[in-house]
Amino acid sequence: MVKFVLTMTRRQKRLVLLLLDLSCVVLAFTVSTMIQFSTLRPAAILANNWPLVPPLMAVALGLSLVLGTADVRLKHYDLAAAERTALFAAILAVASATLAALGALGLPAGFHVIFGLVFLSLAAGGRIALLHVLLAIYRQSAEVTRVLIYGAGRTGMALAAALRSRADILPVAFVDDNATLRGLIVAGLPVFSGPHLPRVIEQYNVRRVLLAMPSLSVHKQSLLSRRLARLGLEVQTLPSFAQLIGDEALVDKLEPAPPSALLNRKGLHTELADGCDGYRGGAVMVTGAGGSIGLELCRQVVACRPRKLVMFELSEVALYTAGMELRVLTEGLGIELVSVLGSAGDGVLVERVLKDHAVDAVLHAAAYKHVPLVEGNARAGVVNNALATQVLVQKVRAACVRRFVLVSSDKAVRPASVMGATKRMAELIVQGQAAQPGRTIFSIVRFGNVLGSSGSVIPLFQEQIAAGGPVTLTHEAISRYFMTIQEAARLVLIAGSLARGGEVFVLDMGEPVRIRDLARRVIEASGYTVRDHANPDGDIEIVTTGLRPGEKLHEELLIGDGPRKMVHPKIISVIEPKLSELELAAALRDLREAVEADEEAVIGTALRRWVGYSPAPGHKTRTRSAGAFGVLIAE
Repeated sequence: MVKFVLTMTRRQKRLVLLLLDLSCVVLAFTVSTMIQFSTLRPAAILANNWPLVPPLMAVALGLSLVLGTADVRLKHYDLAAAERTALFAAILAVASATLAALGALGLPAGFHVIFGLVFLSLAAGGRIALLHVLLAIYRQSAEVTRVLIYGAGRTGMALAAALRSRADILPVAFVDDNATLRGLIVAGLPVFSGPHLPRVIEQYNVRRVLLAMPSLSVHKQSLLSRRLARLGLEVQTLPSFAQLIGDEALVDKLEPAPPSALLNRKGLHTELADGCDGYRGGAVMVTGAGGSIGLELCRQVVACRPRKLVMFELSEVALYTAGMELRVLTEGLGIELVSVLGSAGDGVLVERVLKDHAVDAVLHAAAYKHVPLVEGNARAGVVNNALATQVLVQKVRAACVRRFVLVSSDKAVRPASVMGATKRMAELIVQGQAAQPGRTIFSIVRFGNVLGSSGSVIPLFQEQIAAGGPVTLTHEAISRYFMTIQEAARLVLIAGSLARGGEVFVLDMGEPVRIRDLARRVIEASGYTVRDHANPDGDIEIVTTGLRPGEKLHEELLIGDGPRKMVHPKIISVIEPKLSELELAAALRDLREAVEADEEAVIGTALRRWVGYSPAPGHKTRTRSAGAFGVLIAE
């Protein structure tokens, strides 16, 4: 039966509705006679007035063709279609009165009013009844996909309307977490709340759910998708309403383009598809787990199915937020989650955590990374980025952890900022540990700028655009290498799996991107035009403010011309110069003494001596009082 219904041609379906309308004429005439003359045996009256029926059927046939009532699909029978049926009934009632008068049948005027109303009820009710019969057949059929729509908002209603034109997909209900919608009928479908999903799935025999909530962030959609998938549902997501109705260009104007769309190069997700070998079944610790990169590392480690994930984080709020998300991601996977609040420089805490949880791999993403902030707080930068790394690697070696990966930065190459110098110092510390015999494999991953991470340039541009501009950049010619958070995290995992000890891994990110070009793309992707000399009537101006302290025009990824090799189609491994054991010990001693003295000038001197720190031209000098003397410090 279902197969027959699905294979019916449009002409056959139209014929069924035409026959329905013609049948309604006969039935409405009979019922009207019974009502008008108050009789249950209208045979004699019908016999006297029956000559009126064939002309009315002919009129009904013509009206059906002219008004197109037989062309309206049952799934689309809404208020507009009902109004068309009402017009049909009104004209048919007028025709009945006219024909009765011409034939001198003597029928009272009230009969024709009743006839029109009864016909309207039968024609509309017949269509609704047919629709319910079809829905009942579809619900029992394996040939029709029954779907739930998660989200009863504008996009969900538009999706329900769009699916009505599909013979093979049947929307049966909405699910929405808005309690005020529970129990309502929206776009002809009942609305249920999220907690009732298991019952709804069983009641409607549903195996697929469509997420129609484009306002949710990507990560929240991911969490919801996983939760629905655990109920045995196939989950599909939907873009915004404008994309749904096919207005693709409008979406590009209304919504900021995702950071990955602004790279101006092909993403590397397919090339970076592996990297789980070193983490599957083990205990993995991620420092800085609440940060942008640290949290993405945690997400990707979870996908590798470790035995345990230790989230090590200094910020209480960041650790709580990360834990809430990861507990949803790991639900039902048998992965133990451990939240540790503290600093990677706390040797006692680190030692206990590594021992208690038998950690197999450490991914060290904890660091201060904002160049201007670290420039003005050099002591904190040295303590957190360099000295804490020294404490961590010593405890990692003592605990015989199998793998250690340092997340570093391109700013560590010939550093021109305190932040870059402290990251270079952290690299030298890890290289020093790698040179010593032991079980732990130490390696370094060096990033370019990570799109979408906290403090990155694209969110700043988008905030400036939302405020009406201008968009600011520090120099017309400034350029940077860029990668996405997902690429950065995957690079760390792959590097940890491939490392043999002491290598620096760098992702092939293509050509550097001029920040001015990037700013222009963000403006245009947000639906605005750039205001400049060529377009004085544009929306958003790009303003140059001058290089900030510690900022370089162009970043580099490699130091020197040491041996390099491609260990992966998109990853380069290099061995770079390092300090001897005695030099490293002296450098750490100098840094500790500088930190204890709390003199930024002394810290700057130590960094210049050991890592080749050369302040960028954007530096100024300022004087800070130190007792009776003035001390010059690089700013």
